[in-house]
Amino acid sequence: MAEESPPKTNARVSGGSGKQARREPHGPAGPQQEQKPGPSDGRLYSSIAQPRDHIELPRPAFPRQSYAAIDLGTNNCRLLIARPSGENFVVIDAFSRVVRLGEGLAQTGRLSEQAMDRALAALKVCADKLMRRNVYLARSVATEACRRASNGADFIERVRQETGIVLDIISAREEARLAVLGCHVLLESGFGPAMIFDIGGGSTELVLIESTETVPRILDWQSVPWGVVSLTESCAPEGGDAAARRARYLSMRELVSDSFAPFAERASKARAEAADLGPLRLLGTSGTVTTLASLHLDLPQYDRRAVDGLIVPTDAMRDISARLSGMSLSDRRELPCIGRERADLVVAGCAILEAILDLWPAARLGVADRGIREGILRSLIAGHGRYDPQLRAAVHGLRSVR
Repeated sequence: MAEESPPKTNARVSGGSGKQARREPHGPAGPQQEQKPGPSDGRLYSSIAQPRDHIELPRPAFPRQSYAAIDLGTNNCRLLIARPSGENFVVIDAFSRVVRLGEGLAQTGRLSEQAMDRALAALKVCADKLMRRNVYLARSVATEACRRASNGADFIERVRQETGIVLDIISAREEARLAVLGCHVLLESGFGPAMIFDIGGGSTELVLIESTETVPRILDWQSVPWGVVSLTESCAPEGGDAAARRARYLSMRELVSDSFAPFAERASKARAEAADLGPLRLLGTSGTVTTLASLHLDLPQYDRRAVDGLIVPTDAMRDISARLSGMSLSDRRELPCIGRERADLVVAGCAILEAILDLWPAARLGVADRGIREGILRSLIAGHGRYDPQLRAAVHGLRSVR
């Protein structure tokens, strides 16, 4: 999901009329006008929150206190800072940067020096924002790249020493839970089981849920080690002609589908049950689905307000995926909402998406430009005042590293 706008061009790839079928309310508001930060008192701006299987509705929190969430993924580093607003929150600051932390990981099993330097530079920006915003409580997480890398723990310690940010390497299960918590409000209303997925840089999470009056109940889930970075680097380089590109794309889809097979078998009964109760419901949170939704709308540049909550026909998403997979790298770079940073990765995302659509053949796909960070913020605000003394002491006791 790109907050930084890619180059503007006149090129277009569209899978439909560009008109949305339906939109859901946005929920938490976007960034407001920047307010003056409070004085810094050297507090720790990152902590390890204890995961919980059941999240209660938020208790009242002090409305002027700021909460923060950092998500360091395989491809992106993202930050949100927000204040409570009733049962939701209002975002007061945000940051996103492509860092490609997992670049080369598939070949070496290690985080490269260049990748770690890029991530550290982004995290230093996050640390400055956390200090200026006088954040009361934060949680910072790292996902698949740090889980897989043999030097992941060393990198986490380097981040702590150089920025003061304490990254929690979360499990795939916790990653899936936070993604669901952050985006489930955009799932179409209906009955029976539904599917929520998150296509990341190093992994993809599939979560089978059942809606409740509050947060969904997770029925089953699966994480596979295929994201846009890991799948791209594990497959042969792009060929020079359309036939070679098509063969590479089909190989990607087959590889991902094979990884999904055990979950697909387990989910088959739930899929049949859901189909008997009405249209299948599907919601995706990832740069892949937001990028393809932008192309569906023919946007000249990425616009979160137009994409977050959009409902798109899955046939349109398949059509766009097929077109992108047949295009050359140079042609994809000229497309709005893709640009140079994502042109080499978007094809892998399309292959993963189509494998998901094969597994859960819904007619419509909900698009969410929200996920782990929003899930963290909801967890922090819901758990306000319930952390144990040792954790709260850690939140307030570490000095700032400058």
